[in-house]
Amino acid sequence: MNSVERLRRAEQALFQIFSGIDAQVKKNLKRVLTALRHHRVGVHHFAGVTGYGHDDLGRQILDQVFAEVMGAEAAAVRVQFVSGTHAIASALYGVLRPRDEMLAVAGAPYDTLEEVIGLRGQGQGSLKEFGISYRQLELTAEGTLNWQELEHAVQENTRLVLIQRSCGYSWRQSLAIADIEKIVHLVKQQNPSTVCFVDNCYGEFIEDCEPPSVGADLIAGSLIKNPGGTIVTAGGYVAGRADLVEAATCRLTAPGIGSAGGATFDQNRLLFQGLFLAPQMVGEAMKGNHLTAFVFDQLGYPVNPLPFAPRRDVIQAVQLGSPEKLIAFCAAIQQHSPIGSYLSPVPAEMPGYESQLVMAGGTFIDGSTSEFSADGPLREPYTVFCQGGTHWTHVAIALEAAIEAVGVA
Repeated sequence: MNSVERLRRAEQALFQIFSGIDAQVKKNLKRVLTALRHHRVGVHHFAGVTGYGHDDLGRQILDQVFAEVMGAEAAAVRVQFVSGTHAIASALYGVLRPRDEMLAVAGAPYDTLEEVIGLRGQGQGSLKEFGISYRQLELTAEGTLNWQELEHAVQENTRLVLIQRSCGYSWRQSLAIADIEKIVHLVKQQNPSTVCFVDNCYGEFIEDCEPPSVGADLIAGSLIKNPGGTIVTAGGYVAGRADLVEAATCRLTAPGIGSAGGATFDQNRLLFQGLFLAPQMVGEAMKGNHLTAFVFDQLGYPVNPLPFAPRRDVIQAVQLGSPEKLIAFCAAIQQHSPIGSYLSPVPAEMPGYESQLVMAGGTFIDGSTSEFSADGPLREPYTVFCQGGTHWTHVAIALEAAIEAVGVA
């Protein structure tokens, strides 16, 4: 069976799944539209200011719209966040103080947080160097959260619990909103003042609501992922309790400035429009993930999540088993990307990562993972992580080549 026929059969098998995703997109778009209407967003909010960025009406209203969409008390949406890791780090440095403990409850954090925490690297001002301790709850042998251990894991000095919603570069199930709600409940039972912080990257607009709606105190994420709708050029966000949001923005800017400063460089229209487009683009990415899972499962490769499993983020992992297949897969995706299709991905060092990475990212926005891309660390079991997609048909076109490149398991 050739790759075109495999994909045709996959599309037929996934028809009901795709229809359900469209219904989910409609729910989430209604949530965004309600917030935009509630705050009476108009063309005058697209205008920017210069210099310090004081009195930026568009930025102020965008923060309020974003907070409502996220179910949060407050939000700060800023182009000055250079990445999701930067937004997360600002939140951590804003909340944590010397002798506090941070507890990660979903196993090891994403690679780029290791140097922020102080698990590797030195002399960069990590949390560890500021006297903040770190502890993590390991996953069970089945790759799930250790709920039993979590019931008594919070200590007196546990100031913040880190909840990484997405699987990252690990082979575990990403967390559902219901899982996050359960974590928050167990943590608050032990210490109501412990801050429940969610790394929300890759998870926005997957379900009916976001973590603040189920009790999370603070979340952070990237605008070149889900909430930027594939068109926002840069930035990140924090949302949650107003005091914690302000604390995070004081680390982004400076104490005394906080959320009051920061010009948006005439990006307001894109920020509003990206948010409006986000549910649709997330839906397309989800369809592409199901398609990828279906065809590579049929080819005999381990996939996570499974083809018909509910989506909890926009990441689809496929264990390819060899460095040659990982590179070949990424090369096929790159060759069928709109930008840089003539380039060949090669393993290379990346800032913030311990392993070399292979990346296919022929995207209009550099590093965008809301556009279709694929990457993976050059380490066993040589797993490729696919994410994003402006339309599932683009994913299908690229997968035709990827199937031919790697063949059956």
